[in-house]
Amino acid sequence: MASVAELPGSSDLAQDFVPKHWGEKLPDDALDHIPGEAGWPIVGNTFRMLANPHGFARHMIETYGPVYKGKAFGGWNVALVGADANELVLFDRDKIFSSEQGWGPVLDQLFPRGLMLMDFEHHRVDRRALSIAFKPGPMRHYSGSLNRGIAQEIVKWADRPMKFYPAIKQLTLDLAADSFIGIPWGPEADKINTAFVDMVQASVAPVRKPLPFTKMKCGVDGRAFLVDFFTKETIRRREEGGGQDMFSQFATATREDGSMLPVDQVADHMNFLMMAAHDTITSSATSLIYLLAKNPEWQDKLRQEIIAVTGGLDAQGNPRPLDYDDIGKLELTEMAFKEALRFIPPVPSLPRRALKSFEYGGYRIPAGAMVGIAIHYVHHSPEYWDEPEKFDPMRFTPEKVKARHKYAWVPFGGGAHMCLGLHFAYLQVKILMARILQQYSIEIEEGYDPKWQPWPIPQPKDGLKVTFKKL
Repeated sequence: MASVAELPGSSDLAQDFVPKHWGEKLPDDALDHIPGEAGWPIVGNTFRMLANPHGFARHMIETYGPVYKGKAFGGWNVALVGADANELVLFDRDKIFSSEQGWGPVLDQLFPRGLMLMDFEHHRVDRRALSIAFKPGPMRHYSGSLNRGIAQEIVKWADRPMKFYPAIKQLTLDLAADSFIGIPWGPEADKINTAFVDMVQASVAPVRKPLPFTKMKCGVDGRAFLVDFFTKETIRRREEGGGQDMFSQFATATREDGSMLPVDQVADHMNFLMMAAHDTITSSATSLIYLLAKNPEWQDKLRQEIIAVTGGLDAQGNPRPLDYDDIGKLELTEMAFKEALRFIPPVPSLPRRALKSFEYGGYRIPAGAMVGIAIHYVHHSPEYWDEPEKFDPMRFTPEKVKARHKYAWVPFGGGAHMCLGLHFAYLQVKILMARILQQYSIEIEEGYDPKWQPWPIPQPKDGLKVTFKKL
């Protein structure tokens, strides 16, 4: 094995650039030793990546190996590919990688000061304060809200062709209003939904300045609207006292020294977490519905498990609710959801910025380099998964999980930045599946392929045409 002094790029070590902000540029020649492609003049590989990110990643890995550079969105990025790379970056034992500076170029104008844009001690303190919203008491409250909201809506889905993605997106927003904010949406509902959509789309807009009529301008305007909404609500919650909903928990949360989070920070955290829960749960629930429709034998297996836990339909022919205390009993349902998250991860890649020089794959990566891990690629790599294009929930038996690299499956990230709301995601999806599969068969036309928009958060381009046929 080569010594550090022999690694490509190690000659730069003595002149390490130490970044203080994501806007500070790494010297142009600092990545000369790393193979890759600059792409087209000015735009680099931006449009190639947006058009087919997974195909572009495969091309680069097959051409250059598990460490390569590409130019996109105005700068160079170094890709680190593999489960070992996932562990290095996400576990971040030596505090090398900045999430704040990694996401900064993409999200700074849209979700500043969200948990994902915080590092180290600041992140730890705020995360601990916000984690109160995911303790058993609030989670039990969310469970009741989810059961009621899902039951009321999905009775409308029976025996008619529909587009699932917009339906579950609207339902997830309504559920978030109840569980997260504790109020039904008022007349501002459409504006709030539009604001979230605009902000997510702006995150990968090629034009990074909020010029008139651009996606970035729409995203920045959406942020301003939501910050105003959440700021007013935070003040009201503090004056009136908190409830069990997530927003009230955040609004009244205290840090370790007993101080409340500043109002503007509560608004920023709520803005980010609502987006994360709203869009990623919508994406992952849609993935699961699609894969179960393609694999009806798994619908039957999950249905049997759900009926065994809930007791099946009641005397009036209605699905019994899934009790909060029974959530953990739906083991096969959880395995199917995990397989859907492997198949179509809601966050296909994760960016970071190196604050120190480090080594991976035989290269010395300098401090200041923007780096990223390829979650979707690793989730589909034959190195870790037999028949990776096959839907097989049995990959997630305890025995197989134990035998596999711990960081081969990372849909929720990992380490200190592991998704704060992952248990809420499991809760919502299990309740959704319990309600659907007790009364419906999920059906799609034979040979149907909805085509997926892979970035920034995967979704079917046609909305996913599906029929919920009454059993």
